[in-house]
Amino acid sequence: MTSPVNIKGLSPVELERRLAEVLQELLSRATWLRGWTVKPVTSRANDPGWDLIATGPLPGGGRSTLCVECKLHFQPSQFSSLRDRPCHADHRKHTSRVLGMPYLSPRMAALCQEHDWSWFDLAGNCRIEIPGILLIERSGQTPVRIHAPSGANLSTPEAGRVVRALLAPENAGKRWTQREMVAHFSTLVPPVPAPSLALVNKVVQHLRSQAFLEPLPNRGFRVRDFEGLLNVWRQAYRFDRSVRRRYFTLLQGPSLKDKLRALDPLDEGRVVYAAFSAADVQAPHVRQPRTWLYMVGDLEEQFKMTAEAKLVDSGENLVVLIPDDPGVFYQLETGTQRLACTNAVQTYIDLVHSGGRGEEAGKAVLEQRLKPAWSKIEQ
Repeated sequence: MTSPVNIKGLSPVELERRLAEVLQELLSRATWLRGWTVKPVTSRANDPGWDLIATGPLPGGGRSTLCVECKLHFQPSQFSSLRDRPCHADHRKHTSRVLGMPYLSPRMAALCQEHDWSWFDLAGNCRIEIPGILLIERSGQTPVRIHAPSGANLSTPEAGRVVRALLAPENAGKRWTQREMVAHFSTLVPPVPAPSLALVNKVVQHLRSQAFLEPLPNRGFRVRDFEGLLNVWRQAYRFDRSVRRRYFTLLQGPSLKDKLRALDPLDEGRVVYAAFSAADVQAPHVRQPRTWLYMVGDLEEQFKMTAEAKLVDSGENLVVLIPDDPGVFYQLETGTQRLACTNAVQTYIDLVHSGGRGEEAGKAVLEQRLKPAWSKIEQ
């Protein structure tokens, strides 16, 4: 719909012109819409702050209006400045507020939909809706190149430690500062290496720009959108970084449980229930025959002898994950007569990457353990 351009040098006037052309094209492709026009706002008297106004007749009679805000470099954290802006449109009944940008991230598009805004980009991807009247959706067009500010890489082990601390149900509602985040890791049992202050700063600034965190007085912050942050981390998480071993044992039930417990009687984070086995404790939902474990590599030989287990190519009933990041042992959930479990947020993230019925089991952990903790926060 539009050729890739170097957005960095595009003026606001040129951006508005290009976005107006794209919106006109999108509306003209809806064959049942006739006579719609897209024009720049020349007077701010009626609709202060809007850049474009699109108007036209509706098939069932009457007219409708789209009030369009054009933005070049705009972060999700800035969306609150637009969120409640009214679209008076000469007091017409059928109106919609629309955000036009060279490129909208999935996060920005989600915010638009959450707050009843429509959106479109220079490539022609869009979701334009007037409830009960009009819906135009288009996706899959190659985004126009844009010089976006670099953000944090949430797939790294160090960034993952920050995200775990933010999402762990035990920390829900906690007020953080960046230095408190670093110091938090020095108090953990079993210990987990602390991320550097520079890395915490980078991750926090990125998550604030994406509106996952909200600022608090005295340089503090807390999570604003737990589920949104979880979904972003889910997409970035590298489950394949853990070495996966398949084992078979004849031990079952209480006998196996006791043998595994003997491998880490003091909950030192050497071996813990993971994925489906952790979910069996935290949010029982899916029955499956394997025992899933996280284990430090130097314990494997002792594990083989204690659990009477042998490596197999198939037919395993023990799945051992040897992580490259001790962050998986963050804030374990302990028990008196069993191995500790991974934290519920770690359990969820592992389940949704485990295949099989992992998605279903992960949803149970989300609904039964994570959301209830997050929802108790006083707004």
